[in-house]
Amino acid sequence: MSEAAPSGAAPLDSLRPTRVGPAPAVVDRASDAAALARRAAQVTRGAVRGAVLGVSDGLVTNVCLILAVAGADGDASAVRIAGFASLLAGALSMAAGEWVSVRSQVELYSGIVDDLKALVERDPEVVLDELVDDLERAGFGRQTAQAASTELPLDEPRFLSFTARTIFGIDTDELGSPMTAAVSSLALFALGAFVPLLPWFITEGTLATWLSLGGAAVASVAVGFVVARSSGRPVLTGAGRQLLIVTVSAAVTYGIGDLFGTAVA
Repeated sequence: MSEAAPSGAAPLDSLRPTRVGPAPAVVDRASDAAALARRAAQVTRGAVRGAVLGVSDGLVTNVCLILAVAGADGDASAVRIAGFASLLAGALSMAAGEWVSVRSQVELYSGIVDDLKALVERDPEVVLDELVDDLERAGFGRQTAQAASTELPLDEPRFLSFTARTIFGIDTDELGSPMTAAVSSLALFALGAFVPLLPWFITEGTLATWLSLGGAAVASVAVGFVVARSSGRPVLTGAGRQLLIVTVSAAVTYGIGDLFGTAVA
């Protein structure tokens, strides 16, 4: 015979959990913060943008050219020559464009930082007032903004760096490298352009055309996947969008090549 529960004690059933769920996940704040910082750095430095632009541009440019030549009944030799010429010209053009773009950006930003430094030396009150206004617009209280703006001495590099980021959005430590941008753009464009060209060194005709299109499709899905993962968006949406771009572009250029090839014949 079971013993009665002591007077005033809660029944045993009421002490049991009403629902058993998975154990709470262990939060690793340091790891989460580091991962977010790495992702933000890739975006702000243009690493993801440069990779996506280079590979995607080379992929779309060359698959369109190759399928246009194939649609015009060009033989494998003509496709290889046209595709390789497009790869080389596009890669050099991308490298030159990125070098000029990043170099110009570095020079423009450096000029702004130099002007800011001169203004700090000539009339620091103007800079401090603008810094306070920017911090206040960001949500700080007036007194907090004033205290923060005067925390660092005016003659310290940290003050110049903080002011440049806050007022102009310029990170003096990450102005970019023209040579790195040029070399990476050249290599990535060439990589993307080589994908649809590769089958024409192995086979020819209809098989090469389909392999070229298939390789471009797979590569475009991979590019879309990387973009979606980097931006935190659904990977299927990113991959599908990139695939649609390549497919439509290739279909249009193949149709134009076929039309002009028939007309010339």
